Order: sequence, then C-alpha cells, then structure tokens
Amino acid sequence: MSTRTEIDDNDLTCKPDVIQKSTRTEIVSSFYSQIDEDGRLCGSRHGQLEFATTMNYIHRYADRNSKVLEVGAGTGRYSIALAKEGMDVTAVELVEGNLKVLRENSIGLDNIKSYQGDATNLSGFSDDTFDVTLVFGPLYHLYEAAEVHKAIDEAIRVTKPGGVMLFAFISVFGIMYANYFKGNWAEGQEENFTDDYKIRHFKEQLFTGYDVVEFEALFEDKPVNWITTTGVDGLIEPIEERADFELSDEDFKRLADWYLAFSQKRELLGNTNHLLYICRKK
Repeated sequence: MSTRTEIDDNDLTCKPDVIQKSTRTEIVSSFYSQIDEDGRLCGSRHGQLEFATTMNYIHRYADRNSKVLEVGAGTGRYSIALAKEGMDVTAVELVEGNLKVLRENSIGLDNIKSYQGDATNLSGFSDDTFDVTLVFGPLYHLYEAAEVHKAIDEAIRVTKPGGVMLFAFISVFGIMYANYFKGNWAEGQEENFTDDYKIRHFKEQLFTGYDVVEFEALFEDKPVNWITTTGVDGLIEPIEERADFELSDEDFKRLADWYLAFSQKRELLGNTNHLLYICRKK
C-alpha cells in the first residue's frame, strides 16, 4: 500500500495524506474487527505464554530509559505494559479499531504516543530515533516481497545504530498444526503450499507463514547482526483445544520457565506458532 503519513505535533496523531485501501488493508481490518484482539494475550494459556516469553526477550534489550517503537501495536498490550514500566513508547497501528482500544487503554500514560500508520511507510519518523523497535504484527500480513522488505528496511532505518529490533513471524508449520487438524487438512495444505510443497505467500491470505530459514534469509543483505531466533509460544495452541487440557496457575509458571529455557532450540522452532527474529543494527 502506498500511503504517506506525517506526524501532526498539535494532536500527536498520524494522519494519512492519501487514504488508499488495498486488498491487504481491507482483509486485515475486517479480520481484527471480528475478534477480541485485546484479550488474545491474556484469555488463553498460549496467549499468556506468548506474552510472558516475548516480554522476557524485550527486557533483555530495553529498560526504563529506552525509547521504544512498536509497529503493528494492535490494542497496545506490549506498548502499554512497557510504558507503565517507564519507557518512552511510540505505538503505530494500521487498524483503526485496534488503535481506538489502545488509546482508551493508555489514557493517563503521558509517556506513550500512538499513531495510525503502515509498517511499510514510517516516513513520519526520523532516521536513528529508537533504541528498540518491535515489529510484532505486520509481517503476519505482508505477502509481496517488496512490501516485506520495505517494512524491514523502515524498522532498521528508524532504529539507532547499535539498537535492537525484534521481528515477529509465524511458522507455516505452526499454522498447519494449530488450524488444520479439524477435518480440513487439504484446505490448509492448498492455502499454504504449492503442489510441490513450496511455501505460498499471496495477498488474499489472512496470515502468511514462513519456514524459519526462509525468514532469516530476508535479513542476509541488511545492515544488521543476527542475535537469535526464538519461539514464544511453542505447540500449546492446538493442545489447549483438547477437552482434557488443564493447566493450573502454578503449573503455568513452571511451563513458562521451562519453555523459556528451550525457546531458542532449533529443533523446536518449526513447531512453535509465533517466533521472534532478533537483531542489532550495525
């Protein structure tokens, strides 16, 4: 999508000069208008594990003195949590409904600013501005190679040299395990793979998934140094749907600690649903 945005210092909003909906924008906005995105990270055990693991990794590179940008901030679960810890947070979100919830939930926090904008165009922000940049949703919904690389390049551009970026992506195998053992395997296979088992990325997909090595290869010619690739929620999502699933608060704490100890193991990464590619700008 080609939508230029600029920051209005008077009301601290990010307004598009040109409102030009693409198929991608319409698909994403329609989806998030029908689900409880604000409750996703707290209403299920797999969401809680994703949040706990992700926050642990954020805290390895950010502290209360950090200037943080979250691109694809959703309803602000991460941005608001980090602002409450004292960080200077800027949140950018594409979907108007999500942004409305974020702003409502962040009332009273003076150290968080929120804008409507697209990950592929962060022109409202100067080069080398943020200590830590989080890209936690856009790459689930970007399909064309040019847009994927533009989102990555924009995040790198606005991050300070030596700053850290965390890019979230979804395993295509995690997508299959979580969604297509319900009598609909053939549908999922056709959606996500070609006849010769190559991974498919196309605009009408709701979520696009990656092979881990495929995603890491996107950064080969970028001015970054790879730190790690890690899972954040393991295989718990499809397991949680079982009728006999039970996990007490005490056991969840033990699971979260256990999972964190193994979250970077290469042999487990394909099975997890959500992952992080973490790198440092040169």
